Amino acid sequence: MQKQFAELRERLLRAGVAPRHVRRYLSELADHLADLRAEEERAGRGRALAEAAALARLGEVEALAEAMIARPDLRAWSARAPWAVFGIGSVACVAVAYAAACTILWTGWRIFLPARETPFVAIDGWATAYFGLGKLLYFCGPVMVGWGMGLMAARQRIRLIWPPAGMAVTALIACMVQVHLRRPDAGSGWGHVSLGLTMGSTRGEILEQLIYAAALFIASLLPYAIWRLGRERGARRAA
Repeated sequence: MQKQFAELRERLLRAGVAPRHVRRYLSELADHLADLRAEEERAGRGRALAEAAALARLGEVEALAEAMIARPDLRAWSARAPWAVFGIGSVACVAVAYAAACTILWTGWRIFLPARETPFVAIDGWATAYFGLGKLLYFCGPVMVGWGMGLMAARQRIRLIWPPAGMAVTALIACMVQVHLRRPDAGSGWGHVSLGLTMGSTRGEILEQLIYAAALFIASLLPYAIWRLGRERGARRAA
């Protein structure tokens, strides 16, 4: 039973059925199979024969899979439009991380350093933890988004091309993002924090940005690549 359901699960995920629907379907099938086995045992068959008869009545993996695959409403968005999920979606997630980092920088400037013209000064105490959270989002946000994309791709058996493509896009954006500060206005006393995309003006600056993008890409891709290699090795051993 476990082998049959494992095959069915892989078949459904590879076909793009959303994991939540796969879990519910397998749970329903497991309950139905238990009922069929109980009927066979009440009919006088032994445990092994009852199990075999119940599996036969339940149906073949391909037929069970087609019942779900034939319903397009059960497909995950990552299977329907992977270009949107791993392209636009990844950029949107990185944008949210950067927006949160800017908000932390701006509010921390007002709360902890209201008399300073810049928040980039020596700090201590609670300010260290507060600004540290913003730095974490700023520097690690693209990598964390990449890990999230890799986890989604692993759970939903997405084609290999899409997760690295999304990670590459976020890495390229991240290497060009720069924080811009404007000193506090004379009237309000509040400074301004914003983000912009800036490409280096010299070969050396461009090379540094590309190296940084490559480092982010590798850090994002590594867990997913390790999972893929392990899965492929496991499949070869099983074969």
